Amino acid sequence: MTFARDERLALVDSMAEFGPDAPTLCGTWTNRDLAAHLIVRERRLDTAPGLAVSRLAGHTERVRNETAARPWSRLLDEVRSGPPVWSPMYWVDGQVNMGEMFVHHEDVRRAHDGWKPRMLAGERQDALWGLARKVGRLGYRRSPVSVVLERPSGEQAAVRKAGDRRVILRGEPAELALHAFGRDQVQVETDGSATDIESVMSLERGF
Repeated sequence: MTFARDERLALVDSMAEFGPDAPTLCGTWTNRDLAAHLIVRERRLDTAPGLAVSRLAGHTERVRNETAARPWSRLLDEVRSGPPVWSPMYWVDGQVNMGEMFVHHEDVRRAHDGWKPRMLAGERQDALWGLARKVGRLGYRRSPVSVVLERPSGEQAAVRKAGDRRVILRGEPAELALHAFGRDQVQVETDGSATDIESVMSLERGF
């Protein structure tokens, strides 16, 4: 079973545990809203342009709201089953959905007090290290100073080059990836001047 598939099943378990009306880290979305988003993303390809083009977002939002009105058990079943065979995502699920499922699983978990990072196998942290480096180049692209990611092994990756001043973000790849995606509920250490650290930590990150 792939990392993406494991995270999908764990995400559904967490959604079921907290319930449809529980908050997430996705703004005002509840678990029900997030489940509808995932279903529409994989099953309603006509809504894809609305994710990137603001003037088309109305259609995407209407379809998501209609989907969210379905029975909770049906939403969980549809997220669990994943993209249908006719969806292009079916054939690349392991590649395109690893980050999506991992981040949204943590969106569900970390919206509640008392959360702790999960212990992930080394190969999965390695996969998230690759994701952190890739997403970091986008997430920190507006940083006024250079940004370097560093995992516990000491391996570093420069994801933003903006002069001699720099900030180092240290943590497990899972935490670094989440931070690059724009999440603040992470365990990340920082190294740099206070002003530079503030400039990085206050960035509007993500896509």
